[in-house]
Amino acid sequence: MTLLILLIGLCLALIGLLGCIVPVLPGPPLSFLSLIILAWAKDWEPFSFRFLAVLALLTAVVSLLDYVLPAGGAKKYGASRWGIWGSLIGMPLGILFFPPWGIIIGGIAGALLGELIAGKETGKAIQASWGIFVGYMLSTGLKVLFCSVLLFFYLKEMF
Repeated sequence: MTLLILLIGLCLALIGLLGCIVPVLPGPPLSFLSLIILAWAKDWEPFSFRFLAVLALLTAVVSLLDYVLPAGGAKKYGASRWGIWGSLIGMPLGILFFPPWGIIIGGIAGALLGELIAGKETGKAIQASWGIFVGYMLSTGLKVLFCSVLLFFYLKEMF
């Protein structure tokens, strides 16, 4: 039975890693859940409470940054308040209408539309939209790195 639970946890860790790239899957929370399952299956011996608490906090931070970094990228590339709000509104709408890649499409389209509404030239609006893409790629890289570290800890303590 323990082996089955460990395999389920491993599957969750791998799905979590996949979730870093496929926006519909919550990658970091799934990867963290795999560590909880592993700890539970092994009578809470592999990881200390402090270790799990720190990783829970980091999971929340990485998950939050997944929404903040694209908007920050837009700001870095000259987006106005309209563009940032457009990107923040466009990301969830994009997921709703264009899964799974809607977070990118919606964020870019929202920033572009927001900048055009604000009266910016098309070139400047596209530049702000590019910032959304850069921020999204940074966010994705951070999630992949984080989930890879969690997978490493899982595999290290699995046997």
